[in-house]
Amino acid sequence: MKCMKAYLAGPIGQLLLGVTLGLGLACGGDSSATQSQASGSELFTTTGSLITARFNHTATRLGNGKVLIVGGNGAGVYLKTAELYDPATGAFTATGSLANVRSFHTATLLPDGKVLIAGGGSDMSDLLMAELYDPSLGTFSTTGALHVPRNYSSATLLNNGLVLIAGGFATAGVATAELYDPFTGIFSYTTGNLGTARGYHTATLVGTGQVLITNGNTGAAYPSSAEWYNPTTSTFAATTGTPGSGRINHSATLLPSGKVLVAGGMSWTAHMLGTAELFDPVAGTFAATGSFLAGRRNHTATLLANGKVLMVGGETESAGYAHAELYDPVAGTFGTTGNMKVTRTLHTATLLTNGKVLVVGGQSSGTLASAELYLP
Repeated sequence: MKCMKAYLAGPIGQLLLGVTLGLGLACGGDSSATQSQASGSELFTTTGSLITARFNHTATRLGNGKVLIVGGNGAGVYLKTAELYDPATGAFTATGSLANVRSFHTATLLPDGKVLIAGGGSDMSDLLMAELYDPSLGTFSTTGALHVPRNYSSATLLNNGLVLIAGGFATAGVATAELYDPFTGIFSYTTGNLGTARGYHTATLVGTGQVLITNGNTGAAYPSSAEWYNPTTSTFAATTGTPGSGRINHSATLLPSGKVLVAGGMSWTAHMLGTAELFDPVAGTFAATGSFLAGRRNHTATLLANGKVLMVGGETESAGYAHAELYDPVAGTFGTTGNMKVTRTLHTATLLTNGKVLVVGGQSSGTLASAELYLP
């Protein structure tokens, strides 16, 4: 898939209508962490900076509490480098490098502590071969190959230890799904297909062990649809209810209640959405809940220890966003909770073991190397 080169008529994210519908801001730019300053807040504080400025990367909290930052886009280039953030020192250090540059890939923490990196690619290729990061060695090694090259797919660790890779984009929208077996290192087509080809969707493991797939981009539309994946039968089926809005570049967060909060994103008409919905796994239905102060896409959503959900950054209709909001599942409302030091989109946010949230990289008026901590 191609790196987005500027706002395309409207979309973003995860998107690809043209092969770029969206991910919003230009690929490349100033790596300075000082651009587009937004009024700061005592809730956000700066921490160490990345060695390499990047966006569209992945961030994975490892078993030792450190955070693995992998790949993405730099200033006009695709990256294969990786870095580790240490909460004890607040510093980023280099670790092993990928065999191939990757952006729009997935990263999944496996039960053995290794991290599966799958899909993604560069302007020139969509990758089949997957890689494993071993935190004990600090190195990447190749593992099995996908049956279909995928960008903007989802990867979900199932309760049985397998990883479900679903949807995405290759030359067109992908409806197939694959299972990765960490014990054999092999991807297999031993599972069913999605009812709708889609990328830029979300995938959420719920308490029943099933996976909720919501919305996304077919390549021709953003359908208001959702599907269940049942690992017992290895099949997908439409949910009883349907989302109230078709959206991409949204977030989906499993709440302590067992419901899933689906929030924000962008509509097919290129409008940023401020609405949110709750999916009830028992009833299989969606219901409206509170709304953002302003519509946003490409934000991050992080479940905090107190059960609230932190929404950070992203893009509004006209610009990047520094604002943060908290969703309170008891009240069903969103409320303000300070601003980041800079506007960010296409960044990552990771809950640390100390309860703080690490916000890394992204784009503002250029590509960012800076990082911030949110202090609940």
